[in-house]
Amino acid sequence: MTDDEAAARRAKVLTAARWCFLNFGFAKTSFEDIAKRAGLSRTLLYRIFKDKEAIYQAVFVDWLISRHPAAKEVANGPGSAYERLLGVCRLMSIEPWAEMVGAPMGSAFLEACEQIDPESEALYRKVMLECVAAILGEEASAEVFLLALDGLLSDRPSREVLEQRTQLLAARFAPPSSKTHSSKKGTQS
Repeated sequence: MTDDEAAARRAKVLTAARWCFLNFGFAKTSFEDIAKRAGLSRTLLYRIFKDKEAIYQAVFVDWLISRHPAAKEVANGPGSAYERLLGVCRLMSIEPWAEMVGAPMGSAFLEACEQIDPESEALYRKVMLECVAAILGEEASAEVFLLALDGLLSDRPSREVLEQRTQLLAARFAPPSSKTHSSKKGTQS
């Protein structure tokens, strides 16, 4: 098997596993469920991942942590603070939420990650904080923004409602007409 074939198989397993975790939850998802959904034997799945926790960690990293470079690029890129803030929120929160909210066990996905892989979950939150702080210019406001963003999810809104709420929240922290800084850090306009 070539490296490309192995990577394609791994991606297929991660997609299948993410679907299982979002629909059945971590506790009720079995290796058999993931293998069946991926079109593999359970034995072959064990050759790729040692256990269900390893698959879960890989799903989280593949699905959410892989967004970090793009989020950092948006946070430090061109555009108003409002546009950049929305861009980071779309990448790191709204897009993943859109998939989670439609799934029966979607809301439990991040909670399970806190228990199974606290380091990756902490890294996800750290990068979000860094991105928002780069846009808003300070960490304290970024922390308040992220707490408020978490609160926007409490009633499991649709993607459209979350998008509208996030726009309102971003406008409070970075009014759309203002440019708090350009793409060069610390430069005020």
